[in-house]
Amino acid sequence: MTVFRCQDNCAERGYLYAGLEFGAECYCGHKIQASNASESECNMECKGERSNTCGGVNRLSIYRLELAQESARRYGSAIFRGCFRQPDNVSIALPVSRLMLNMSVDKCVDFCTEKEYPLSALAGPPCRCGFPTTLFTLHEREDEQLCAQKCAGEEFESCGTAEYLLVYQTQVQDNRCMDRRFLPSRAKQLVALASFPGAGNTWARHLIELATGFYTGSYYFDGSLYNKGFKGERDHWRSGRTICIKTHESGQKEIESFDAAILLIRNPYKALMAEFNRKYGGHIGFAAHAHWKGKEWPEFVANYAPWWATHTLDWLRYGKKVLVVHFEDLKQDLFVQLQRMVGLLGITACQDRLLCVEGQKDGNFKRSGLRKLEYDPYTPEMRKMISGYIKTVDAALKLRNLSGVPVDYYPR
Repeated sequence: MTVFRCQDNCAERGYLYAGLEFGAECYCGHKIQASNASESECNMECKGERSNTCGGVNRLSIYRLELAQESARRYGSAIFRGCFRQPDNVSIALPVSRLMLNMSVDKCVDFCTEKEYPLSALAGPPCRCGFPTTLFTLHEREDEQLCAQKCAGEEFESCGTAEYLLVYQTQVQDNRCMDRRFLPSRAKQLVALASFPGAGNTWARHLIELATGFYTGSYYFDGSLYNKGFKGERDHWRSGRTICIKTHESGQKEIESFDAAILLIRNPYKALMAEFNRKYGGHIGFAAHAHWKGKEWPEFVANYAPWWATHTLDWLRYGKKVLVVHFEDLKQDLFVQLQRMVGLLGITACQDRLLCVEGQKDGNFKRSGLRKLEYDPYTPEMRKMISGYIKTVDAALKLRNLSGVPVDYYPR
């Protein structure tokens, strides 16, 4: 156990506080319900980092965490979605409500869960339940301070106000985007979902299937993905029964066999690490420490980094009707980017369906933060080489009047 590892795990799960106890135990939570003890009682060194203190006997060293915007803040089984202005026609937007004089987050979440709604909104004493719809999109978050009115039933919690609602997503599944099937008639065009390995292709397939209601296919066959629900995996890629086809191929002949393509590009530093983890640990597993520290990682970077660049360059050069989507933009602004992708596939995107996708966006194949590396595996030489490839790709995109790579690709 180290302080960083505990903080990272709690932040990944969306908690506000991380607490270390007994040299090796890590706890996460949203509030502190105990009095301060003397600093000297936290006197046990961390088992994984002798220079730091990890609490003591029945004593916690507590840290408040700065959460990344994209972090899913949890409250028990519910996910915190934010503070929002009460919508017009609130009784239509959030049709079920109950006045709770002893209001708390738990009570409102439990009530909406029981009524089988995915959203639970605290509005002072009233608790409201509903779905994300065009009347209440959850796209315009307000400052949390506007919702910071204490709950009547729980003094450490905020319960929103009549004007500003605190919204949590319950464990109830929003079924408006869960139905999927094969295309009813043969596809008129073969559309590739092309990416370098590790660039989020499986995740993009999940989003496309939810958004369109149709299965995606693959140039390959991966039994583990078929078992996870990607039923188009077994079809031959030319079957015409799937809405688009996953491929990592590059090279003129393969690219020209498609009529159009969504080209997914991801920061090479992240993509290389994701593919290395997949290669040595499966779709949601992790490479072992020995792989990173041994000869496998440098060899992998030397072979795969040039391919990251040539993959994009080949698709830009030989592809017909190529829509470039940056993985980072898709994460940041899922609704808008998914609309672009679905548009290329010739499907009219139903707004409510896309809002449903936003609530189910992670699927069941996202790597957790449990085994994040605590050091940078890239040497200065590797970084110099990758930086050159980033500049080449950036120039190629701009040459076609497309926006260049996102700013966070470099410098590193």
